[in-house]
Amino acid sequence: MKRILVTGALGQVGSELVLRLRQEYGKEHVLATDIRTSLGEVVDSGPFELVDVTNGEKLLEVASSFKADTIIHLAALLSAVAETKPLFAWNLNMNGLMNALETARQLNVKIFVPSSIAAFGPSTPKTKTPQTTIQRPETMYGINKVSGELLCDYYFKKYKVDTRGVRFPGLISHLAPPGGGTTDYAVEIYYDAVQKGSYTACIQKGTYLDMMYMPDALEAIINLMEADPNRLKHRNAYNITSMSLDPEAIAKEIQKHIPHFSIQYKVEPIKQIIADSWPNSLDDTCARTEWGYNAEYDLSKMTADMLDKIEAKLERSPS
Repeated sequence: MKRILVTGALGQVGSELVLRLRQEYGKEHVLATDIRTSLGEVVDSGPFELVDVTNGEKLLEVASSFKADTIIHLAALLSAVAETKPLFAWNLNMNGLMNALETARQLNVKIFVPSSIAAFGPSTPKTKTPQTTIQRPETMYGINKVSGELLCDYYFKKYKVDTRGVRFPGLISHLAPPGGGTTDYAVEIYYDAVQKGSYTACIQKGTYLDMMYMPDALEAIINLMEADPNRLKHRNAYNITSMSLDPEAIAKEIQKHIPHFSIQYKVEPIKQIIADSWPNSLDDTCARTEWGYNAEYDLSKMTADMLDKIEAKLERSPS
């Protein structure tokens, strides 16, 4: 990767990935794009363009002008929000993806498209979910993700586009605010622990989901995009994982640092239904074997870092 265009650059993953890529490849070599702009380091630290990914002509024009050799396509509507706006989700998630794939085809560039544990459904094996297994999701977001995996396979096989992707578990970050995902509770719980000393969970105790700390997710993207293409057999939807957690497990780890912290439960039906349909752990053997994937953070190491970073962040914020 030498010249990288990132869509959805102000989202949860993009806002951290852009900075990591600029650190790795140089700030002028990473073009951040989004449908909106904002004050902040992503916009201020390097090139930025307003791009609506549902406008294919604009996306192609910007990518061509930048002379991109890699597209990282992150623009999407997330799970819980997509359930309330299914038509909007389909338009953004699928038409946006088609435009990104067409841009990659016409410019002959590599493209990364993330999938998700949402691509699985209630009939999928829930524990150590295999790389290749039944995928019958029952959410609009999940349907989008399965369709996206198939589209990327199609563009690779028919047009030889170098498509690559991973199935992300829930992502936990101290920087970006939650963006409407079902697993966002795992970010909110840390903020409430520091600010309030308690948290009300939106899913039931004992609801296990795969999770990952954001630094591991960023490294996974970079490592996959730099991997030898000849080694990639499952190139568009690698299972990757780090830890399987329920709200109670996170709460108990937080209590090691904040002994008075308490957790309560007030289930949000839509999020519970979505969570119940997803796996509680993934088998990431293929990613480890084919391109050397390996997570650095476990629950203990992540919790210590999350709490330290959030406390420092809140201390710097104006009261």
